Amino acid sequence: MYASSQGGISPIEMPRSSILATVETPHFLQYAVMFLAAAVIAVSVSRRAGLGAVLGYLGAGAVIGPHVLGLTPDMQQATQFSELGVIFLLFIIGLELSPQRLWVMRRAVFGAGAVQVIASASLLGVAAWLAGVPRNGALIVGLGLALSSTAIGLQILAERKELASAHGRLAFAILLFQDLAAIPILALIPLLGTHAAAGSPAAEGLTVAKIITVIAAIVVGGRWLLRPIFRAVAGLRIPEVFTATALLVVLGVAWLMQLAGMQMSLGAFLAGVLLADSEYRHEIEAQIEPFKGLLLGLFFLSVGVSLDLGLIRREPAQIAAIVAALLLLKSAVLFALGKLSGKLDLAGGLRLAMILAGGGEFAFVVFGLATQHGLLTTAQRDALVVAVTLSMALTPLSLIAVSRWLAARKAPAPPPFDAIVDEHPRVIIAGYGRMGQIVARILRAQRIAFTALETSAEQVDFSRRFGSHIYFGDPGRPELLRAAGADKAEIFVLATDDPEANLRTARMVKRAFPHLKIVARARNRQHAFRLMDLSIADDDVVRETLYSSLEMTRRVLIELGLDSALAAERVEKFRVHDAHVLQIQYLVYDDEAALVQSSKEALDDLGRLFEADRGDETPAAQ
Repeated sequence: MYASSQGGISPIEMPRSSILATVETPHFLQYAVMFLAAAVIAVSVSRRAGLGAVLGYLGAGAVIGPHVLGLTPDMQQATQFSELGVIFLLFIIGLELSPQRLWVMRRAVFGAGAVQVIASASLLGVAAWLAGVPRNGALIVGLGLALSSTAIGLQILAERKELASAHGRLAFAILLFQDLAAIPILALIPLLGTHAAAGSPAAEGLTVAKIITVIAAIVVGGRWLLRPIFRAVAGLRIPEVFTATALLVVLGVAWLMQLAGMQMSLGAFLAGVLLADSEYRHEIEAQIEPFKGLLLGLFFLSVGVSLDLGLIRREPAQIAAIVAALLLLKSAVLFALGKLSGKLDLAGGLRLAMILAGGGEFAFVVFGLATQHGLLTTAQRDALVVAVTLSMALTPLSLIAVSRWLAARKAPAPPPFDAIVDEHPRVIIAGYGRMGQIVARILRAQRIAFTALETSAEQVDFSRRFGSHIYFGDPGRPELLRAAGADKAEIFVLATDDPEANLRTARMVKRAFPHLKIVARARNRQHAFRLMDLSIADDDVVRETLYSSLEMTRRVLIELGLDSALAAERVEKFRVHDAHVLQIQYLVYDDEAALVQSSKEALDDLGRLFEADRGDETPAAQ
């Protein structure tokens, strides 16, 4: 760092010009402080304004970039480092998907995903050709613009707790296909380019063999090596070694995929899928999550820095036309696809369109390579890169605008949460509605200590009039659960009636308090399936209307003349059969056609089951 030190001059004796040069030279710590300060300030302001973290990062990057404050003379290394955020994001998404679930999604991935890429690329390619881009170049422009930003799309869905929604699942399937399509798109560019040299068949065969070998190594390693490795590391009981092992898996798989010439993020996703059924899934996710958040923030910052505001000022009409064509054409394709393929309603279709309508970070690679092979001019590449960056920045804003248009008005701010004075409860009850109150009354009668939490201030005030021991607070907040004694409790009763809040709380409890046994309320079968996704046993997922419906059925059968013991036996037989069907349907609940077929088969099986022991019973048993 000190250029004069080689001549024996200490830093104190350095000339004034050398000291100034040293101060002005960018340094790692200078960049780190600048990025962290920009992120903290911009994201805080953006969140307070209700704009989300992604837009805050993008805005911070634009402000510290070369066209406003000029604080980032060299972003190349930071940009490369920030790509790790996308890798970690795809790994964690993979952890949420078991191989069986991924197989169920094959229709959405290779059906809806392929239709979106082909339709969007065709429309955008024709638009580029009409704008004067040569035919081969227009094809690459269409393919490059058809891809969306995986990092921005998934981050927005995660922020809004919409990854498990219908439009969130379809968006994820489309993004996954786009990651897969990136490889053939890159391979197509040299074939279409004017500066390409024909590769030998032997070299092409070697490349294909390398790709197949790497994928096979990842699959075999994930199946037979990763679990024993994590089991051995977990046995050491050293948290930092477990963290290092998790990082080694993610980065090692990404490196192998890069050596094979494939997307690093795709390899990380594959590794996550192979570990999805592992007993260490939640711990791995908890260890990777902080790195993912920080590096994704750096990625969004680098995108904001790369926004060429000077070109926007010089060519506003051209940039606006490209952005408008990109957003309008892709939105139309995505909305139609959501309505036809995903069976989304108006709100779901619009949200899908807004999340994926913008360009993606992979377009930068595509357009750069296309320029090297003579498919695009430098001016065309620069305009496209700026338009893609601008469309990525507009993605959160457009989604916010659509959401505010769809949502009516904002709910009033809740009162402050209560201070909790209970000590060492054995049970935590989240939600003090119909089900939570019954659990609480029986526990109180058994003199079992519990703490109840409820998000409705009116419900808390009403229940306290009857002497109920209940506190106002959001059970989805880990700090509130710690104050409620969750770290010492034994059972967590999840009785909230909002399915999304219910799932969010279950996910947090699994991660922050893994020792707690969760008994969860489910509104219906779909809600039960999503709770089972969190490794909550099906026996501990209680559908709120199931047992009351069974009791009602038992009484109806008795009133129709069936013997009470036989009526109870028939109802119990149905309950066991339905529990078995629930386990079978869990593996296909994302596939509507398979779910319908499974329901029909289950009904036929149930009919045969009752027919076998009906005998000469009264017709009332039918």
